Amino acid sequence: MQDLKISLIQAELFWENKTQNLEMFSGLINNINEATDIIVLPEMFTTGFSMQPQLFAETMSGETVKWMQQQAKYKKAIIVGSLIIEAKNSLLEGEGMGGTSYFNRLIWAQPDGETFHYDKRHLFTLSGEEKYYSAGKEKLVVEYKGWKICPLTCYDLRFPVWCRNGRQTTDHRPQAESYDLLLFVANWPESRNTAWKTLLQARAIENQAYVIGVNRIGNDGNNIYHSGNSSIIDPMGDVVFSQSDLPFTKTFTVSKERLQFVREKLPFLNDADEFSINI
Repeated sequence: MQDLKISLIQAELFWENKTQNLEMFSGLINNINEATDIIVLPEMFTTGFSMQPQLFAETMSGETVKWMQQQAKYKKAIIVGSLIIEAKNSLLEGEGMGGTSYFNRLIWAQPDGETFHYDKRHLFTLSGEEKYYSAGKEKLVVEYKGWKICPLTCYDLRFPVWCRNGRQTTDHRPQAESYDLLLFVANWPESRNTAWKTLLQARAIENQAYVIGVNRIGNDGNNIYHSGNSSIIDPMGDVVFSQSDLPFTKTFTVSKERLQFVREKLPFLNDADEFSINI
């Protein structure tokens, strides 16, 4: 494991305007002058938190996924963010025609062109997200440069069981579902800003992992204001960085030494309960 450099992009999104958002993020990514390993964009970074997937959904072979792959290759860094994805349902034996499902899908695009994805598990019922999108059923843990990274999306932050780190074995070897860094992309409104900041710290403390949250700023098309507060929290729950209201692109180093020190000196994960989740 080596230290990781992670670039956070906090920006105001153009409401339901993919062209303008991709142009903006292309410029912001291009302006990252230092070497970085991972570049993190907000939730639904091409549209804002839109409930019109039938108008704005793309496929996995569409323009935005290709754009992410191109940016990843160009910057030699992972590009992470979520967008609206359309997927055809497979035909089930004995049933009628397959239909279309829409997902709030996080894409993890690597410099080598490979992609992984995570479909948001917890859909935000206060905005009716569950009426338009299908919920994901599987977590994603990606290994990169010796780190195990679990990317999740916005409302998932409120559900500690879904976010829970894997139990460590007695010889300190992590189980398959364990991770070192928990990453959230979000469109989290300013009106619930206290919850955003508190829960990011809580997830770091209980899981003894770095936690990164990247949120948007500004008003969306429903006149809901977002203050950002994109943050990096260390494995003890200490806030390394947090910035409200202003746009920024900044690169930070997360330390393997700090992570290992915390887990070796305070091996709380070894005592965690074993459990499984029924989907």
